[in-house]
Amino acid sequence: MIRFFKLFIFFSFLNFVNGQSEYIYILGNVQDAGLPHIGCKHEFCKEKFNEFEEYFITSIAVIDSLNSEYILFEATPDLPYQLNYLEKKIFRKFLLPKSIFITHAHVGHYAGLMYFGREALGSKDLKVNVLPKMANFLKTNGPWSQLVEINNINIQEINFGQKANYLSNISITPIKVPHRDEYSETAAYQIIGKNKKALFIPDIDKWEKWDKNLIELVQEFDYLLLDATFYDSKEINRDIGEIPHPLVSETISLLDNLTTEDKSKVYFIHMNHTNIMLDPKSELSEYVLSKGFNIARLGLKLKL
Repeated sequence: MIRFFKLFIFFSFLNFVNGQSEYIYILGNVQDAGLPHIGCKHEFCKEKFNEFEEYFITSIAVIDSLNSEYILFEATPDLPYQLNYLEKKIFRKFLLPKSIFITHAHVGHYAGLMYFGREALGSKDLKVNVLPKMANFLKTNGPWSQLVEINNINIQEINFGQKANYLSNISITPIKVPHRDEYSETAAYQIIGKNKKALFIPDIDKWEKWDKNLIELVQEFDYLLLDATFYDSKEINRDIGEIPHPLVSETISLLDNLTTEDKSKVYFIHMNHTNIMLDPKSELSEYVLSKGFNIARLGLKLKL
């Protein structure tokens, strides 16, 4: 027993000195409706109907491996698969997050809260961090209000610019971004670790609508997980003005003059089922990588 304890301390120390104790873990990279997408006739959707472990809706975890704890960002409709994935790949046992941070009230970002209710897990006082308008939405609309009333979840109201700490070496700060705010505000999250800092922006309207400069942010942060819903405007038969995400082609053009080092900080995430960047073998994926950028994929680790 003593020998086992010494080995545990030794390997924990190695993790600590190598800066590997805390890291971001990608739990999904698909837009809100997932893949396969309902009603999708695209060949890519048909090919992926049985590959549930390969394509999940956009979510990340910040993991403290030393203490076997994590924070979850977004409660997606794929949440049972994602927590099962964490169990199999990381913790070897089922663990609930210490806390959940949600960006906004669009279906792919909060609907997974239903799995904490009495019909499913029946959790107790699970901390869910949301902005004021989102907090009111959850408290006053069923079925989410029932989760609050019977203490399945414990709403922690946060504000833009307000720092939160749930893991010993990690701080989380919400930043306001422009988006379709029908039911709530929309946040990006700044994630600061011991050695690195990241910016998580799964949803935003056009970069020019924001009061921040993306080029400056790329130079400031070590990792940027950026909205990549559509590669270009030709993907869908809808008015792109109704869903004004920054096109990946526009983001690449905006950042094209940055250094190779700065470009390598960018990880595209939150891709629509029409965005062939989802397929790692596609020519489009190869092109994006050739430009010096990255594509966030399930199981990717980014050390903090």
